[in-house]
Amino acid sequence: MFTSVLMIEKALTSVDVEFVTTLHGDEPVTFHVLLQPRGDQADRLLRAIDDIALGELDEAVREGETPEGHEARSVGQQALDVSLQALRAAGSRAEGRLVEDHPLDALKSLVAEVGADEVIVLTDPHYVEEFFHRDWASRARHKVGVPVLKLFSHSKAQGE
Repeated sequence: MFTSVLMIEKALTSVDVEFVTTLHGDEPVTFHVLLQPRGDQADRLLRAIDDIALGELDEAVREGETPEGHEARSVGQQALDVSLQALRAAGSRAEGRLVEDHPLDALKSLVAEVGADEVIVLTDPHYVEEFFHRDWASRARHKVGVPVLKLFSHSKAQGE
C-alpha cells in the first residue's frame, strides 16, 4: 500500500481525483488529505494578482467575497468531505483534516505520523508565491523528507 499526503485548498474535481488515484497504476493508495481553505491563506491582494496572471479578471474582482475565518473553515470542511468521498468512490482509502494554522508544520507532522511515501500538493497556481519559492510545494521540499509532487488543480469542483 502506497501512502500519500495530499495537500489541497479546495474540493477536488473529478479530473483531479482521477489523476491522483492513477499516479501509481494499479498499486493501492491511501490518501491523508490536508485542506487549508483558500480564505485562510495568502491575503486578498496576492490571490487577486494570481487571478489576474491567469487572465481571470472576474475572479480577481470577487476575491473580496472569499470566505475567511470561521466561514472559511465551514466551507473548507464541506470541500474536504466532498474530496474524501470522491477519493473513496474511486477505490482509494482516504481520511483527512482541516489545517487551521501553520500548514507546513501540519504537513511535516502528518508525514511522520503516517509514514508517508510522498506528498502531493494540488492547488491553483500561485504565481507570486511560486516566483519567490514561498508556495507550499517549494517550502515542503525542505521540510518533509519525502518526495513532493506539485500539481495544478482543475478549476471547477465537483457539483459546480
